[in-house]
Amino acid sequence: MLRNISLDLAPGEVVALLGPSGCGKTTLLRIAAGLLTATDGRMQIADRLVVDGSGFNATPEARGIGMVFQDYAIWPHLNVLDNVAFPLRMRKLGRSERETRALRALDRVGLRHLAGRFPGTLSGGQQQRVALARAIVAEPPLVLFDEPLSNLDRELREGLALEIGVLLRELGLSAIYVTHDQSEAFTIADRVAVMLGGEIAQIDTPERLFAAPASVQVAQFLNIGALLQGRICSTGGFSCDSGRLKLPGLAGSAPEGPAHVLIPRTAVRTAPEGPLMARVLRCQFQGDRYLLHLGLGGDSVSLVCPADRAVAPNSLIPLSIEPDRVRVFPN
Repeated sequence: MLRNISLDLAPGEVVALLGPSGCGKTTLLRIAAGLLTATDGRMQIADRLVVDGSGFNATPEARGIGMVFQDYAIWPHLNVLDNVAFPLRMRKLGRSERETRALRALDRVGLRHLAGRFPGTLSGGQQQRVALARAIVAEPPLVLFDEPLSNLDRELREGLALEIGVLLRELGLSAIYVTHDQSEAFTIADRVAVMLGGEIAQIDTPERLFAAPASVQVAQFLNIGALLQGRICSTGGFSCDSGRLKLPGLAGSAPEGPAHVLIPRTAVRTAPEGPLMARVLRCQFQGDRYLLHLGLGGDSVSLVCPADRAVAPNSLIPLSIEPDRVRVFPN
C-alpha cells in the first residue's frame, strides 16, 4: 500500500524510483500508467487530470504516455519500423504518417539504418533503443521505465544505463525510471526518490542523498558507510557497545543522548598521525585501487577505506575521520 506520496516532475526531468522489492515503486509506476486503479489521491500529467480521488482513473490510452517495459515487449514478427510505428497504428494514423513519424523517432535514437531489421537480429542495446523509440514516437509528455535493464548482465546494464541517461537528456524527455539498482538510478536520474515501506523516504539529487541522508533507514538502504548505535556524550565523543570511540568534531552536532552515528566511506582515510588506530581485517584488490576492511574497538566497529597500496591483514594503521562528513541521527 502506498502512503503519503507527493511527487512533482519538471519538464525534461528524470526521476528514478529506487527501493527494495516490495517497497511500492512498481505499484506507483503502474498507477501512473493507468495499469492499476488508484483508490485515493490526485494525479496530473502535463496539466491533465488522470486521477481525481473520487474513483475516476483515466484509461492508459487516454493518458498519452510512453512506456518501456522490463522485457521491452517488442513484437518479434514485426520489423523495427513497424514495431516503432505500432502505437500510431493503434491511433488509426495513416501508413505514410506512421512511417514518417517512426523514422523520425528512430533518427532520434540513432537506429534509422536498422528500420528493416527484425528484433531477433539486434543486440540488447539496440532492442533497448527500439523500445525507447516506440515509447517516444507519439511525443508523449511522460515516459515510464519499468526496470528495463534488470534482465541484463551487469557490464551491459552499466553501459546501457549511461546511454539511456544521455539519450533522455538529449531528447529533453520527462521520465520516471523504476529500478532497484542504486548505480543505475544515480547514472540516469536528475533526482532519486528512495522508496521504503510504501513511502518516499527521501527525494533528492544523488549527491545530496549521499551527503545528507534524511534518516537511518535511508543511510542503511544506500549502504553509505558504518552506522553505529550508541550515545553522544557532553564532551562531543561517542560511546557504543565496544566502549568509548572518540570522534572529533561531534560536539554541538546533536544533543547529548542516544543516537546513531553514520561514518561514510568518504569520511575515512589513512593518515600518518591519525587519532584512531584500526586493524586491517581484509585487503581487497579492485583493479584501480585497494579497499581496506578495518576493525575498531576490538573489531566490533567495521569501516571501509580506500588505499593506493596493499596492506597486510592484521596490520595496525592510523586513521583520520573527517567530522564534516559524519552524520548524527538522535534517537
